[in-house]
Amino acid sequence: DQPTVFVLWGFDTTKDVAVEVPEVVPEAEPVESIFEPTPAMRRSKKVRREAQKTKITEPKAIKKVIKIDVGITVSALSQAMGVKTSELIKKLMGLEIMATINHVVDIDTATLLAQEHGYEVQRMAFNEEEILKSIEKKNSKEGVSRAPVVTVMGHVDHGKTSLLDALRKANVAEGEAGGITQHIGAYEVSTPKGAVTFVDTPGHEAFTHMRARGAKVTDIVILVVAADDGIMPQTIEAINHAKAAGVPIVVAMNKVDKPQANIDRLKKQLSEQGLVPEDWSGDVICVPTSAKTKEGLDKLLEMVLLVAEMKELKADPNGFAEGAVIESHLDKGRGPMATLIVQSGTLHRGDYVVCGTSYGKVRALVGWDGTALQEAGPSKPVVVLGLNEVPEAGSLLVAVADERDAKQVVEERILKKKGEMGGKTSKMTLEELQKQIVAGEMKELYVLIKTDVVGSMEALRDSILKLSNEKIEVHVLHAGVGGITENDVMLAAASKAIVVGFSVAPDGNARRLAEQRGVEIRTYSIIYEALDDIKKAMEGLLSPIEKEEIVGHASVREVFKVSKVGTIAGCQVTQGLVRRNGFVRLLRDGTVVYQGKISSLKRFKDDAREVPKGQECGISIENFNDVKAGDMIEVFVITKTAQTL
Repeated sequence: DQPTVFVLWGFDTTKDVAVEVPEVVPEAEPVESIFEPTPAMRRSKKVRREAQKTKITEPKAIKKVIKIDVGITVSALSQAMGVKTSELIKKLMGLEIMATINHVVDIDTATLLAQEHGYEVQRMAFNEEEILKSIEKKNSKEGVSRAPVVTVMGHVDHGKTSLLDALRKANVAEGEAGGITQHIGAYEVSTPKGAVTFVDTPGHEAFTHMRARGAKVTDIVILVVAADDGIMPQTIEAINHAKAAGVPIVVAMNKVDKPQANIDRLKKQLSEQGLVPEDWSGDVICVPTSAKTKEGLDKLLEMVLLVAEMKELKADPNGFAEGAVIESHLDKGRGPMATLIVQSGTLHRGDYVVCGTSYGKVRALVGWDGTALQEAGPSKPVVVLGLNEVPEAGSLLVAVADERDAKQVVEERILKKKGEMGGKTSKMTLEELQKQIVAGEMKELYVLIKTDVVGSMEALRDSILKLSNEKIEVHVLHAGVGGITENDVMLAAASKAIVVGFSVAPDGNARRLAEQRGVEIRTYSIIYEALDDIKKAMEGLLSPIEKEEIVGHASVREVFKVSKVGTIAGCQVTQGLVRRNGFVRLLRDGTVVYQGKISSLKRFKDDAREVPKGQECGISIENFNDVKAGDMIEVFVITKTAQTL
């Protein structure tokens, strides 16, 4: 009853093996055949598919962020957002910015353009202050007493160098028998009451040069004046430099062993310069000294420590170190070397440091006497080895966490320095002074005067000082006779003063230095012209008078809430006009709900600079979203008028 099954054996040529091919013998009754296409026939038949529409892929939220350093070109911004360049240029023209495809827009403008297309802008610029702030946070706030840092200044022939040598030799005779092994520009003198750190500089030029770079190292100034010679022009310059720095002065009346010495005459000359001795009911300590006989050296050190005790000098010995470079040079065998005084923290061997545009790892610390040190605390003079290049004198050295931070800080400083090479310097000119507003109630103007004769100098100085009033105070940093020199320019640069010359002119070196430092030198032949210009500069320091002016009103008709943008008030201007750069008050039932600034102003979908009366617009108020229909928006601007004396 079962059907008969025949098994046939075939040969598969593709696999070269025998395969079993079953075959079922059909029954006697005929079976209806059904046509089925072969695979080849299926391939030959073209299947008509429905055309697919182009799908617009929306970028993910994480991808809708544009990272910008300082600025970005219009072309790069259009590629980042997938927007046509012509559309962005049109938007910029609406903002009154004439741009091209290669025009660089700042981060604020880029943010405004990106927000319209749902993008967010993130600033990726390296911020040096963030690293320095993190260093300050890591430092301890507890301060301990430190040794005073003293600079010796005065006329070159009054025994300044001899006095320094006498102090050092006396210290070595008491301590070490081997003497000083090397001179590094700064050294320590030990006394029974404490140590004193001396800065050995060429004079007040280097002192002012360091102040101009922001390195306020000196705590006390020792003014060396010869008792037989009296006050000289360079002595007056040294006094003015110390006063401009706000540093207390201790006078060393040197060469008292000479028969021509006249201490009373010297005290009278000091009083004329504003340095009234203590025995004359003043506050300036005057010590008779002699570098030759060693007279008064112990008394001088004692008075310096007394002034330091009154100042309560303290520093934080913990955390990252910070110091000022006194001098630097390139040694053939050891490479770049920098002499510095640590101001806060503790500098260790192996620390990574940044100094101006140079950086490196501290390979060695050498003390003032040539000994190798493992660390240096506040007020400690030390030589640092390991920098990649020689730093400039007056630069600030700061220790950082690692080499990566050091490289980032230096690279950022180099980029800023290249940008400033184009002449973008902060110049101290009369025009700039007229634009500046000094913080606080008391305004100050600093002037340096040089004339041809003493009579003109006194007349001009007295006339300028009479310009002071209850609003502005004029300070004459220095008034002298002769041409305008490089030292005058350095003093003006350090104190942000203007140089006024009467019947004198600067030499070539002073003029070039003034251009580099951004100091303006003005010369006059008529005294009234000089007084008029200074009076105008004083008026520029006064705070301008602010006056509020209402320019328009707008009624809120409808409120729209837009994601990532905030609340948009659909308004109609009822009076005046609405300006994009104006301030607004939101009034609700006659009560001021909020006062702020307009963040965006649109006319339909386009940004608008201003919308006049009768037209509709969309207003977005900065940092405020609680706007309701029926509110009234009052638009006003603030005008500033310059004050006059």
